[in-house]
Amino acid sequence: MNENNSFKSGLKDGLPICLGYLAVSFAFGIYAICSGLSVPEAAMISLFNVTSAGQLAAVPIIVSGGSIIELIFTQLVINARYALMSISLSQKLSPSVSRADRFIISFANTDEVFAAAISRKAHVGRRYMFGLILLPVIGWTFGTLFGAIAGNVLPEVLVASLGIAIYAMLTAVVIPAAREKLSVLIAALISVALSCALYFIPALSVIPSGFGIIIIAIAVSAIMSLLSPVESEEADENA
Repeated sequence: MNENNSFKSGLKDGLPICLGYLAVSFAFGIYAICSGLSVPEAAMISLFNVTSAGQLAAVPIIVSGGSIIELIFTQLVINARYALMSISLSQKLSPSVSRADRFIISFANTDEVFAAAISRKAHVGRRYMFGLILLPVIGWTFGTLFGAIAGNVLPEVLVASLGIAIYAMLTAVVIPAAREKLSVLIAALISVALSCALYFIPALSVIPSGFGIIIIAIAVSAIMSLLSPVESEEADENA
């Protein structure tokens, strides 16, 4: 069977992603429990979302009783990159992949799944993609479940310590890129400054957390587009 349409090959490529997701989602499970969600609620969020940053932003909105509009727009801004990745991945899928299959694949088209699929030579088929997304979804869901259960069993001091692990993991993603590119460092510092302003300035602290994320994302994108615009490939070729 063609390796690019082999369910077994998909499982093989999805296994490392699954193991990585177990650690991150375990931290999210503890964070969700510390925030006031129940074990089933935490697990269901991961099962039906599969997006670390989006889930992390959603929990405070849910716990504080934020509006559905706030939640929707927050997820739209944070997860907009998945739309671009899905467009790109759609060109990589075999023509035989049906529209229904594409909807299922798009559900679990995370950064890591996209990278694994897009790195394949030639087109990839439905069997490979289903194998690729299966283990990551299982790892993400059960990692959250185990973390949530641990949050109810482990000592309170240890749970509080592990609750910040999700922030440490996301910070670890930013730091290497910030060390390599000045523009990334500037964007991170501006984001921190705006976040502090929204939290500590009384007139701004009344803004719900979800809308705060939207404001910061749009503001930083606008500022960086002026300070450090990304040149198009056409401009590079003509230079």
